Amino acid sequence: MEPVWTVGLMTGTVLDGNIDVALLRTDGERVAEFGPYTLAPYDRETRDLLAACLGEARAWNFDGPEPAIFAEAENRITRAQSEAVRALVESSGLSMDKIEAVGFHGQTVLHRAPETGRLGQTRQLGDGKLMAQILGTTVVHDFRSGDMAAGGQGAPLSAVYHGALLDDLDTDGQTAVLNLGGVANVTARDSDGTLVAFDTGPANAPINDFVAHLGRGEMDRDGALAAAGRVDETRLNAQLDHPYLRRPYPKSLDRFDFGYDWALDLSPQDGAATLTAFTAAAVGRALDLLPERPTRLIVCGGGRHNPTLLRMLETHAGVQAERAEAVGWQGDAIEAQCFAFLALRRLRELPVTFPGTTGVRDPMTAGRVAAGTRS
Repeated sequence: MEPVWTVGLMTGTVLDGNIDVALLRTDGERVAEFGPYTLAPYDRETRDLLAACLGEARAWNFDGPEPAIFAEAENRITRAQSEAVRALVESSGLSMDKIEAVGFHGQTVLHRAPETGRLGQTRQLGDGKLMAQILGTTVVHDFRSGDMAAGGQGAPLSAVYHGALLDDLDTDGQTAVLNLGGVANVTARDSDGTLVAFDTGPANAPINDFVAHLGRGEMDRDGALAAAGRVDETRLNAQLDHPYLRRPYPKSLDRFDFGYDWALDLSPQDGAATLTAFTAAAVGRALDLLPERPTRLIVCGGGRHNPTLLRMLETHAGVQAERAEAVGWQGDAIEAQCFAFLALRRLRELPVTFPGTTGVRDPMTAGRVAAGTRS
């Protein structure tokens, strides 16, 4: 089929205050063209509202009626993200009637992985029907819940897009993709080319939460705090005994499954260094689980901006780490592009989740479709 223009949206669990919006021209199997992208900031009120949602979601934990704050936040972020889509499309010289679909991930506020005898559950805030009405364009949303209802992990969903990007590189099978968001996930191919993906462990969330707890801002910008510290090897090794790191994939995490409390009595510098080393070392443990251990990682997500973390990937994970830009990818746009790609796959009934990525029995499509009325 001919490639068409789609738009993808992503707001990660790290809560960096931005809406990631990207245009992508694709046929749902290959990438024909990277389009423009932007990071559209939320206003402070919305950011505070989403932070409050995370707290209430943890207290709720899928038990009883949803917190009332969800409805307010859902309406607010849907309208803000709809405006961000329209602004990007129009600034790119296109119009909404040229957009085949919008992939609207929504804001994850809680994710509980499945356990023996219990299906997993996930909640993303976002009203796909309202967005379709506002934009007059088909919107694909709620990408994770169908997979979880079928016994899957509901994450990571990025594997099929990462796989398409890898297919366009001339690699020898020794290259994998690492996404460093609130948590980290890896995408690779096994010896017969089958996609494999799973959450490796924490990424930016515990580091950011540690820095915020200390009143030193919202993140360890450029990894400067960690670079000034020393890794507490005893604590690092103790954390590396965490059972999640040994568990076979497929597997997934919530942003709060790994915290920062265990580093609080260290100095700010040593705490940041030790948390950063744990993220890197957990990636190394994950690579050990793969059928063939990659020698090279292409790193996307916000964590690729942290040079200390990239250096630690080489020393603590034993792998060459390159930023996505080194291979011509748009690093800040990849997660949003992913949902643009997934939206078209849903419309063309192509699978998104697989036994080797989320653990579903058979490959599945992902997302619900809200049809827009084009003017």
